[in-house]
Amino acid sequence: MAQKPSIPKGTRDFSPIEMARRNYIFDTIRESFIRFGFEAIETPAMENLSSLLGKYGDEGDKLLFKILNSGNYLSKIGDTELLPENSKQLSTLICEKGLRYDLTVPFARYVVQHRNDITFPFKRYQIQAVWRADRPQKGRYREFFQCDVDVIGSTSLLNEVELIQIVDDVFRKLNISATIKINNRKILAAIAEKIGYPEKLTDITVAMDKLDKIGLEKVHEELLSKGISEDSLEMLDVFMNLQGNSNDEKMGCLRELIGNSSIGSIGMSELDKVFSYLKDMDIKNKVELDLNLARGLSYYTGAIIEVVANDVSIGSICGGGRYDDLTGIFGLKDVSGVGVSFGADRIYDVLLQLDLFPGESMVSTQAMFVNFGEKEEEYCLPLLAKLRAAGINSEIYPENTKMKKQMTYANNKNIPFVLLAGENEIKEGKLTVKNMKSSEQSLINIDEFIDLIK
Repeated sequence: MAQKPSIPKGTRDFSPIEMARRNYIFDTIRESFIRFGFEAIETPAMENLSSLLGKYGDEGDKLLFKILNSGNYLSKIGDTELLPENSKQLSTLICEKGLRYDLTVPFARYVVQHRNDITFPFKRYQIQAVWRADRPQKGRYREFFQCDVDVIGSTSLLNEVELIQIVDDVFRKLNISATIKINNRKILAAIAEKIGYPEKLTDITVAMDKLDKIGLEKVHEELLSKGISEDSLEMLDVFMNLQGNSNDEKMGCLRELIGNSSIGSIGMSELDKVFSYLKDMDIKNKVELDLNLARGLSYYTGAIIEVVANDVSIGSICGGGRYDDLTGIFGLKDVSGVGVSFGADRIYDVLLQLDLFPGESMVSTQAMFVNFGEKEEEYCLPLLAKLRAAGINSEIYPENTKMKKQMTYANNKNIPFVLLAGENEIKEGKLTVKNMKSSEQSLINIDEFIDLIK
């Protein structure tokens, strides 16, 4: 008995209609990226593990998919390395490569490797798959696409403002009502100082980043396990529950709580400037200061951004931030960058749940010729070529079979027009055009049909 085929958990096949919807998302995002002056690159699906490990913190390292070395990868491994307590060391000995976890670290590697060929500031976008060994659940997959846009080689806060404009532009075009949340890692560092644990900033931000997933009580438990006291957690809660009717009010309260922290003052100044610029922009989606926003990845150093859909509970659909020295880990120091990543798969789920996919984006073939036989094929093929040359997606049914079967094919593919050429049409040099939605039919020539479609 043949084995039933399957795919790994957390991965998916995509049907033609799903691909049409996905391409609608990718095309919308890509068009916005290009209009703001960004250029495309691609990097390999797999990177050297030395490029990936240690860039995402301990949590991220655990989620890396590692690739076994080719050949007899255990030939040089001794009994000691095979002991259970040495499993972490063993994986680095038998795996030299891994699937990329995100697009930002490979981008930093790319910048360093190609720095002599790049004009700085370098504005790039990248739309590719990434992989994480996470537990699959709704809105969370092991293989998914990210749509990244980054500026590297500039510290200007205009870049943060431009990224927020791009986010707003994309979600306006997709008709998704969203909230753009913003915070600053320097402010989070000041909060860590204020509660007495500046050295535990990473622990604090990693735990805070899980707030929506595990709740406040579990966040407290995790921070207590990291050695943070109950009194300090109470102080942290004051920041996390900061209220205000506007960003200005929140900033005022935050300024009082942070006090004279030097790093906090820098973070506040950066946020002030971004909010000041945004006041004069036509931003349709809400932009709000959210002190609970932490972004657990350890390479962020300044502004952090996260976007949620207002009408669907699915987690963030876009996120990113400023990283001041990500290229430094590859030998190129002090090259600051900032970027955001759109989660195409979650955006897909939002559009599907809210029924926001436009019908026309699902149509692949606009017109189909019915096949009545060899004589009719000879008549239709030049007309088919003319339609395609005019940019009209069209096809001919490949076999002379029952009319019902051909019309069912057209219906199943949502083809809006079916073209029929029998003996009478051929004599007149015309076509019978059937509108599949209205069932109306008309006798016209090929040029008139092209004009109709255009």
